[in-house]
Amino acid sequence: MKVEQIYTGCLAHGAYYIESKGEAVIIDPLRDYKPYVDKAKADGAKIKYILETHFHADFVSGHIDLARATGAPIVFGPTAAPEFDAHIAKDNEELKVGDATIVVLHTPGHTMESTTFLLRDEEGKDYAIFSGDTLFIGDVGRPDLAVKTDLTMEDLASHLYDSLRNKIMPLADDVIVYPGHGAGSACGKNLSDETWDTIGNQKRTNYALREDMTREEFIKEVTDGLMTPPQYFPENVRMNKMGYDSFEVALETGLQSLNPENFEAAANEWNALILDTRKAGTFAEGHVPNSINIGLDGDFAPWVGALITDMHQPILLVTEKGREEEAVTRLARVGYDKSIGYLDGGFDSWKNSGKDFSTVNSITAEDFAIAVANNNARVVDVRKPSEHQSEHVKGAVNIPLDFLNSEMSAFSNNEKTYVHCAGGYRSMTAVSILQARGFHNLIDVQGGFNKIKETSVPVSDYVCPSTLV
Repeated sequence: MKVEQIYTGCLAHGAYYIESKGEAVIIDPLRDYKPYVDKAKADGAKIKYILETHFHADFVSGHIDLARATGAPIVFGPTAAPEFDAHIAKDNEELKVGDATIVVLHTPGHTMESTTFLLRDEEGKDYAIFSGDTLFIGDVGRPDLAVKTDLTMEDLASHLYDSLRNKIMPLADDVIVYPGHGAGSACGKNLSDETWDTIGNQKRTNYALREDMTREEFIKEVTDGLMTPPQYFPENVRMNKMGYDSFEVALETGLQSLNPENFEAAANEWNALILDTRKAGTFAEGHVPNSINIGLDGDFAPWVGALITDMHQPILLVTEKGREEEAVTRLARVGYDKSIGYLDGGFDSWKNSGKDFSTVNSITAEDFAIAVANNNARVVDVRKPSEHQSEHVKGAVNIPLDFLNSEMSAFSNNEKTYVHCAGGYRSMTAVSILQARGFHNLIDVQGGFNKIKETSVPVSDYVCPSTLV
């Protein structure tokens, strides 16, 4: 029996491949499904089932395309009602995979159809659970994403309390926990960097699995401090439940090569958003006017989902040469299927064609320190409130990047504004969005707060919560 976790860091997502005696199962596949097919082919195995732990909100699953390619049925747990052919398994139903067995455990709470899959090895011993968003390492799934008129966040949390205590905690301590996500996912509050653990260790360390925790205490703790979910989550749920165009269609459309003239014409004709995925420093040196920068080398897909609010707006791409397919793929993973082409030859071709381009005023932390010393600095910190509250530049205003679109009124062209984050990725994204909206007095601080701390700039380790935006 082979069990492999296929972890995608930029989405903090774990998919799983299980193989026994020439039969394989894929759990929670990503949109770009071909690697799973290739993996089974290399093992001489046939994909027998595609298991979905729930209707995902933070990415578009590859379940539909994978089913088309392999003929394997899609399996959901009880109460799921997808708009396509699927096997809706019963609680405690057993699925045979070679000599191994997978037991369906209905574990509602994160969503009502949420299901944990228990893997038993060839000897019939409980080996591992694939818990989706029911149980993470160090945390549990947030209960606010599937709220309906007749189902409150507290109702879901109560269901989750029962699921954990009746279905998961009674399992043996040595059973491995393979969750759907790790640190960085918005599907939980405080996920661990670890991507697997044992049930026994989670009972000792996970606050939500305390033996003496009452239902009321559990509900209070899991619902406290939840941030507003990213705006793209409902659309991803809809796509995962209702279906979507094939990944190949999104890839073919997005990989249309456009010379500078055709690129500019497409931007005007389609009112397209120009998305530049290069590194922040490279973007600062020159970019297509009105483009925004979300770098592929960071948490690209989640930031796209948080900041590009119209998921149906056509997108034109400027990438580093050779990374066009990566950009289109990662957009499609979170439901952004409207890429209509990329700039052939990258930004160099635009510049060499003689077309106008824009730059970002980006300075070192040392130059920023001089500006602060001269009392000539309005400072905006685009980190998370928790980061800002921990330590920040004295007098800085906290406008988290997540909420930038709703905080435009905090900016004007009348005052020079310095923008920083922790390391420079988020601040360049913020400045690019603001410049595209017509603000041109912005200065990016290279290296962010990490570099600012190495200078003489005064910092504070406390801020009154009422000053946080």
